[in-house]
Amino acid sequence: MSLHKARIKAFEELLDQEVVDTNKLQKLAFNGIPDDKGLRSRVWKILLHYLPKEKNVQQSTLVIKRQLYKQFIDEIIVSPGGPSDHPLNISPDSSWSTYFKDNEVLLQIDKDVRRLCPDIAFFQTATEFPCEEIINSNGVKRLHKRVEQSVLKFSTLERRGLGVAKLSNEMRRSESINSGDYAPLNEGCEAHWEVVERMLFLYAKLNPGQGYVQGMNEIIGPIYHTFAIDSNVEFRKHAEADCFFCFTNLMAEIRDFFIRTLDETESGINYMMGKLCECVKKYDPTVWNLLQKQELRPQYYSFRWLTLLLSQEFSLPDVERLWDSLFADPQRFSFLIYVCCAMILLIRDNLLHGDFATNVKMLQNYPPMDVSLIVNKAVEISNS
Repeated sequence: MSLHKARIKAFEELLDQEVVDTNKLQKLAFNGIPDDKGLRSRVWKILLHYLPKEKNVQQSTLVIKRQLYKQFIDEIIVSPGGPSDHPLNISPDSSWSTYFKDNEVLLQIDKDVRRLCPDIAFFQTATEFPCEEIINSNGVKRLHKRVEQSVLKFSTLERRGLGVAKLSNEMRRSESINSGDYAPLNEGCEAHWEVVERMLFLYAKLNPGQGYVQGMNEIIGPIYHTFAIDSNVEFRKHAEADCFFCFTNLMAEIRDFFIRTLDETESGINYMMGKLCECVKKYDPTVWNLLQKQELRPQYYSFRWLTLLLSQEFSLPDVERLWDSLFADPQRFSFLIYVCCAMILLIRDNLLHGDFATNVKMLQNYPPMDVSLIVNKAVEISNS
């Protein structure tokens, strides 16, 4: 039996147990999950605490959650109005008032999702399981229609954590690539990016304390892609609902990266960047000294690495492979620090020969590299 088939068998046997041994699953997934038989999709659902490890309650959990998601769509994606309401109603309780406020958030989401993973065609193509009540609503419930019709002027979203200003400067994909933003599909169909837009809008509505922050689209994208290409048709059919809850659970863990007031706390982004600096200093003082001398601060490159879990640094298949290890990490994101440190150490020679401008550019546009080399180096660092 080939090594690949043996790994598939090991995953299948583990997932078929009455109660999945999560410790064993983490160890197995840490080394990468095969693309076959929807294994990654199933394992991520367990590692992200969506699917229970007890086999006898998995199906009932899925039924309940998927029904709940359908309810969210029915109740939250609504059109304003009613007998006593009208667009000029200044009452804060007016459904029109909420509608216009929602459109501010929606504009930012719409802009971001139309640019998701431009190097692959997936997000522009039609989903085989569109949301029936939305695609057959004569455009009334389609979110992109609201954006197109919204002519109200409003100030840019306030910076909540990452915020617009800070992250838009960080986005590496050039405007020239983005100029061909994805177009909506005709009535009766919807593209995958439209599905992602709906999930992010619902997330923002259900989490008003945080709302939507630019960059969340980069976190939800790989999860949705993984679920939407599952070989199991039943799982593909419910990719949207399953992704929504997995994304919500993941955001509960990394939410503090996105909240500016928590930057300095142990779960905040500045703390994480500090940990990365300590790691580089410990394992390669020469490189660390150079970065200090050049005043090449971690904010210039690792802010995006850490906040977006490296989703913008590599191709989608490589990101999904890296996330196998990140989700399988029992301390969750301590391994992320080692991965980022490994990325720096693997290009140390180039860094040592580069000036400030060259090095910033290289760290912001990480050179192509086999991700297994990065993971192996990260493991080596974590074990030393």
